[in-house]
Amino acid sequence: MSEAVNQSSLAPVAAALVQALGQDCVLLDDDVTNRAAGIWRSDNIQARILVRPRCTEDVSKALAVCHAHNQPVVAHGGLTGLVESAITGPGDVVISLERMNAIESIQPLERTAIVQAGVVLQTLQEAVEEQGLIFPLDLGARGSCTLGGNISTNAGGNRVIRYGMTRDMVLGLEAVLADGTVVSSMNRMLKNNAGYDLKQLFIGSEGTLGIVTRAVLRCREQPGTQPTALVGVQGFEQLMQFLKAADAGLRGCLSAFEVMWNNYYRLVTTAPAKNTPPLAQDYPYYVLVEAMGAEPDTLQAMLAAALDDGLLADAVLAQSEAQRQQIWALRDDVEQAFRVGPIFLFDVSLRIPLMPDYVATVNSNLEERFGTCENFTLGHMGDGNLHFAICVGDGSEEARRGVEQCVYTPLQALSGSVSAEHGVGLEKKPYLQIARQPEEVALMQTLKQALDPKGILNPGKIFDLQ
Repeated sequence: MSEAVNQSSLAPVAAALVQALGQDCVLLDDDVTNRAAGIWRSDNIQARILVRPRCTEDVSKALAVCHAHNQPVVAHGGLTGLVESAITGPGDVVISLERMNAIESIQPLERTAIVQAGVVLQTLQEAVEEQGLIFPLDLGARGSCTLGGNISTNAGGNRVIRYGMTRDMVLGLEAVLADGTVVSSMNRMLKNNAGYDLKQLFIGSEGTLGIVTRAVLRCREQPGTQPTALVGVQGFEQLMQFLKAADAGLRGCLSAFEVMWNNYYRLVTTAPAKNTPPLAQDYPYYVLVEAMGAEPDTLQAMLAAALDDGLLADAVLAQSEAQRQQIWALRDDVEQAFRVGPIFLFDVSLRIPLMPDYVATVNSNLEERFGTCENFTLGHMGDGNLHFAICVGDGSEEARRGVEQCVYTPLQALSGSVSAEHGVGLEKKPYLQIARQPEEVALMQTLKQALDPKGILNPGKIFDLQ
């Protein structure tokens, strides 16, 4: 009965969208529900209307129609998110940016690129590389995630320690507000201090304040070299000292400092995993070190000094591009955890010195609550970001809530964050108060009310309106 009501109530919206945009821009019913809800999910989209705009004007028309009908809207990019921010219900309209996939221009001298929101991250990386540039943002989903999604979640990834989060690479953007108003702030300058920096409203807001349609992105010169090493470390104190020594010894070229706890390293270097261990499997910690722009000799000298100082137990330096890729394959092979059992993935942030005690507390909480469990631990430790792949329980929602309490509750006393780089969505919404003060959430709600008074943009995500 409710499905029939939803379909009936959506009919006027569907008709208005077709009239405004044309039949080829609007998919209905099975053409929508046959689509997967996400790259990492096994369910399908529940929404029954999906709009595929060709340009910003189309997005504006679609939102104007939805606003007039008080119609909830969820924006879709590459659907690689991990916090249920793109989840839809039967009564939602999806606006997918998949057809807005043009790289409008690349300016090598200005080191900028102008892109539509549906451009896949790897597509831009490869395009600017042909012009002697790099777009520094890099993450495991590079072949599927889109730049609009990266912007709307303020994606982090592997090189934050050197180049910052996505917001550090966005010079300007164009976004469409809930009522269809186009805010075009396509700034192409590095410095522009004339009033409010409006683009920041949309970066990281998960499509709740507006839908990003185009962006001006900051590129960098190709570094030329990417020497990469894997090292074994005996203790966390040495690990912290090594981070400082590496940053100093590499003279500002440190671009990745990816730490793998022993259980994760064993997982990805033991059959049936395809990776073989470059170092022995008995060190407590392993670090992938990358130094974009440094000479291999510089990295080798830094490693030698760290070995002499007792900061490292062992080290291997990639001697070829193939070996460099093999080292990165260890860090990126998180999927191995799925073969252990039901898995829950986490993305948290906290001060580096607090990490070992925090991990120990989480593991103790898990063992007390569930008994035997596996918490495969890794992350962008250099910028304070840890990832957990926790295999425990029966995969039920009840088990999820129990695991979440084990992971998130200790963060409050540490002033940590429940989300370092993945966003909040629906999954972390119940725990927002751990990372944000009531006054901060109230201000977020005020901004939401001002820009989207009808509450139609990605409703219910991040927080509820008062």
